[in-house]
Order: sequence, then structure tokens, then C-alpha cells
Amino acid sequence: MGGKIVDYQMIAQGACEKIEEAVNQFCVEGKPSECRRYGSGHINDTFLLCTTDGEPGGEGHRYILQRMNTLVFKDPKGLMQNISGVTAFLREQVAKAGGDVQREVLTLVKTKGGEDYYVDSSGLCWRMYLFITDAAGFDTVESEEDFYRSAEAFGHFQKLLDQYPVSSLTETIPDFHNTPKRYETFCRAVEEDACGRARDVGSEIAFVTDRKEQMSIVMDKLNSGEIPWRVTHNDTKLNNILLDNRTKRAVCVIDLDTVMPGTAVFDFGDSIRFGANTAEEDEKDLSRVSLSLPLYEAYIKGFLEGCGGSLTDEEVRLLPWGAKLMTLECGMRFLTDYLEGDKYFKVHRPGHNLDRARTQFALVADMERKWDEMNRLAEQMILKETL
Repeated sequence: MGGKIVDYQMIAQGACEKIEEAVNQFCVEGKPSECRRYGSGHINDTFLLCTTDGEPGGEGHRYILQRMNTLVFKDPKGLMQNISGVTAFLREQVAKAGGDVQREVLTLVKTKGGEDYYVDSSGLCWRMYLFITDAAGFDTVESEEDFYRSAEAFGHFQKLLDQYPVSSLTETIPDFHNTPKRYETFCRAVEEDACGRARDVGSEIAFVTDRKEQMSIVMDKLNSGEIPWRVTHNDTKLNNILLDNRTKRAVCVIDLDTVMPGTAVFDFGDSIRFGANTAEEDEKDLSRVSLSLPLYEAYIKGFLEGCGGSLTDEEVRLLPWGAKLMTLECGMRFLTDYLEGDKYFKVHRPGHNLDRARTQFALVADMERKWDEMNRLAEQMILKETL
């Protein structure tokens, strides 16, 4: 590579050597000049790779290099087949519509052997994308307009993939949003009580068990065929949308690791759980936790407009259930991890997972107080689409 391109102050030396090994395997333009950590993701290790083209004053090229976390994603081959197939299909759809495929769809960079990813000498898995310029993601909702734009983008993602063969997709995390399965796991954690914590969280356990009969409402309709299986993103947070730096319009849906068969109801719901909460995910003052109905309304409008009529009326009616169940499921997962000794989610203080669980349950409780209005807005959107 002709000199070190990696910032050794930011990354351990052994990791730097693997980064350089990986970079050498991909078909990049120009000479690598810099590689540094990039973004705020917690699962994969992400780096920005810059190259120079050798011309005086030349701008060079930029790429996103990622080390995939195979502890979380245990089938990297299946995962990359998902991403390769979905991005190829999206490129066709965007091209047909006259869009900019370089900005509106993630572009995988092939290895020199023509593969979509590289396994290094120690077994680590790497992939590379073209960097999308003049766009950025945001970790928090800064305005109703930004939230609406993200909803429109995730809805449009659904519409573009409406004809994609769902059965060809691999489940990168089996039963990821299977709420009844999550409930079974929660019940085992309560029964085993590995850390002796259950006696101190009786009210939180009761909050979950009191809603046992609601856990399967969406999954039952999915499995019975009342609503269709779709290509779903499964991590529909605002920071997985790139917005144009100038226009603030959504440019591209990113982070496709959890693209799997699922339901659009849950994609919608996870966005509400994350983006329409008036408090932080681990807020300790539960009086600050509530569902913002203006943000909920902005998102349901943007999502359905982006879907362009591709959802069924039954799916639209279930959108409030998607919001409630994704919030309840997330709280249940936090509480499960707390009972099991904080093994899955990173914690930064004692009781951190418990605080997270309480926040999610407080949000569920507020949704229940606003349930009639949440449903009214969904029915209103059905009526609007039929006019």
C-alpha cells in the first residue's frame, strides 16, 4: 500500500493490519491515503477510506469499509446475498424511474476476485460500499419535516421492493421481530432468574405478562395470510436514512444487514418507537416519556405516501399495533437482558437496561392512553387513499 493509511491512535495495531489487508482486496480507484473510523454504529466496525488519483489537485475517491460483526450476524454469506440481491433490484427500479442510482442505492464494491465480501487471514469478514457524497444521517429527530422525510423514504423502500421475491431472502437474525418468541424468551429469563434480580422488578414483569394476549396479534395475521410477507428493513431509525445536505430530502436507505422477510407493520412501528418518543431511550425521569402525536401523524402520512398504495387496508389498520408491539418488544428485550446479567446490550451504568425497559413501558402506557387517536389517524389514512 506504500505507507500506513490508518490512524493508529484510533485503532489497535492488529486491527490496522487487518484493515490494510482488507483494503488491498477491493477494487478501489486511486491510491489509498487515509482510513479512519466513521459514523456511530454499534454493531459493525465502520471506516471511511479515502484515495488519491495521483493528479495535482485531484479529489480522489471515498469508500465505506465495514468489518461485519459475525457474532450478531452468523451467516455473512446469506446476509451479503440479501444485500446484493436487494440493491441490484433497487438499482433497476430507480433507473426505470430516472433516478440517480449512485446516490439513491447503496453500491457494493467487488473484491478483486469478483466477490461481494472478503474473509481475511484471521476469519474476519469485510465489505465495501461507494461513499454517498453530500448527504448525512441524524441520530435524533430534529423536526417534523425530517421525520416525515424519513417515513417517506422507508415507505418508498417498501414500494420499490413490492415485487421482490421475499422467499429468496435469508433470515439474518432468526425471529428478530417475532414478538411471541421474544415473550417466551422473556418468560424463561424470569423463571431462571440467573442473577436474582426478578424480585426487585415485579411491577415491570407484571406489565409485560398483563399484555401476553396482545403479543401475537400481528404475527397471527402474518402467518395466516391476512397480511402479506414483505421485504422489510427491520431497523427503521432516522439514522438509517441519508438526507441531502442541501435540500434535506431523503436520498438513500442504508444499513441493510437486517433486510429479511417480515411485515411493513413492524417497520413502521419501530420508527415510531424510536422517533416519536419525547424522551431519550434510557430516560430515568419517566414523566418526560410520551408519544408525540404530531410526530406520529407526520410519520404515518409520510410512510403511506411513500408506499404509494402498496399496503393493504388491514396492514394500515395494524400500524398502531406495530408501534405498540415494537415498543413493548423492545422493552421486553431490555428487561430480559437485565434479568440475564446484561449480556447483549452494552450498558454504561448499573441498571441501565432496566432504565431502558422502564422507558419503553412508559411509552407503551402513553400509547394506550392515546390509542383511540392513533387508530383514528390510521383509519383516516385508509379513507384518504380510497377517495
